[in-house]
Amino acid sequence: MKILITGTTGYIGLRLIPVLLENTVELVCCVRDLNRTPVTYLNHPKITFIEVDFLKKETLNNIPKDIDAAYYLIHSMSNSSTDFSNLEASCAENFKEYINQTNCKQVIYLSGIVNAKTLSTHLSSRKKVESILASGTYALTTFRAGIIVGSGSASFEIIRDLVEKLPMMITPKWLNTITQPIGIADVISFLSKGLLKPKLYNNSYDIMGPETLTYKEMLLQFADVRGFKRWIYTVPVMTPKLSSYWLYFVTSTSYPLAASLVNSMKVEIIGKKSDINQLLNIYPIPYKKAVKNAFKIIEQNGIISSWKDAVNTPQLNDSLGKHINLPNYGCFKDIRHMTVIDEEKTLDKIWAIGGDNGWYYGNFLWKLRGYLDLLFGGVGLRRGRTNATEIQTGDALDFWRVIYANRSEKRLLLYAEMKTPGEAWLEFKIVKNELYQRAVFRPKGLLGRMYWYAVLPFHGFIFKGMIQNIIKH
Repeated sequence: MKILITGTTGYIGLRLIPVLLENTVELVCCVRDLNRTPVTYLNHPKITFIEVDFLKKETLNNIPKDIDAAYYLIHSMSNSSTDFSNLEASCAENFKEYINQTNCKQVIYLSGIVNAKTLSTHLSSRKKVESILASGTYALTTFRAGIIVGSGSASFEIIRDLVEKLPMMITPKWLNTITQPIGIADVISFLSKGLLKPKLYNNSYDIMGPETLTYKEMLLQFADVRGFKRWIYTVPVMTPKLSSYWLYFVTSTSYPLAASLVNSMKVEIIGKKSDINQLLNIYPIPYKKAVKNAFKIIEQNGIISSWKDAVNTPQLNDSLGKHINLPNYGCFKDIRHMTVIDEEKTLDKIWAIGGDNGWYYGNFLWKLRGYLDLLFGGVGLRRGRTNATEIQTGDALDFWRVIYANRSEKRLLLYAEMKTPGEAWLEFKIVKNELYQRAVFRPKGLLGRMYWYAVLPFHGFIFKGMIQNIIKH
């Protein structure tokens, strides 16, 4: 049995793969850039990775025709493009047209609950995608999920930020909107158990937890699990834009995602009951239990995927591979090298850089740069890193994006997603027992050049101290 997975490196895709591998299936996993192939599954005997961009029809020819079923997990809550709805529709059309030519019997699509009369922009887009997919020659099964609760999910991390940072909250009135959260493990169970079940063909099902809660109740229950006492007061005067900025500055979300969430949270969404729980023998756990399970994963440093790792930088949307080679011309550079005492320990420190571990020197200045980035609408340092010791291509790392991470080649390359008048790279590479640390900045216009010279005095001791501390044990 051969199964196609789209959205392989996304929050859901990375969690679905190991569950499907427990069965006797062969997986064909689509990635937009082969450099983002998950390290965990490199050379796995039951997985084939193929490079596919669903906005480029010609790349779909890489998909084999002898697939039995496919998972459609492509969507973006945080895409800053104002035309994302049309882009999502184009992806769905291209997918449908190609899958019609294969042996595929079933497509499983994960959407959001869309039974309200007034839908947010993103839920409207997902409903449109469902309509497109339903017009194929295969059987479509749609699972419409409520708010997903799990380590690394956008909703979980935002609630966590609010609860752990703010003892008292003055919040928008949409916190009184009711919803039906569902644990990530239950979502994965529905997706995996629904595979090639004829009873589910050409049907859609709302999947949700057993409770109906307001967002305020979710915050308070989250605080209870964490052992915090929190006071929340709602006010009717916060506009959607002000609410978006409130989420942006208090939590680790980007402004586009904050705006999307506010737009969605204003709409009351309650799932329609069906017999899907009985059909698949899945009975979702309560919200508090889902939160407790998420923290068990976090405490074990076992987060598989995070919403923060979705690539949304315009320069990187096409391919990470195009940025692997550092530019030489028209750039400013800070290049340093030192002899390595212990290569393995040095690589351990490089692979653990950022997040809670910091940048090994001048962390106060790194934090200051993060705060300045936030003021100008950037991501700041709030994203941290998904795993404290492991890293792979495509991961978010504070205000950097991992362009290339290959431990056997002893090379880590980062690309800046902070707000700068130009492009910036930071590379660590060990060659013949020598660590080379390269910071490269390609300025954009006069402002870019002025920026480089303005921060040059800080680079002198920050980069020097960083390389010295990386090789010191």
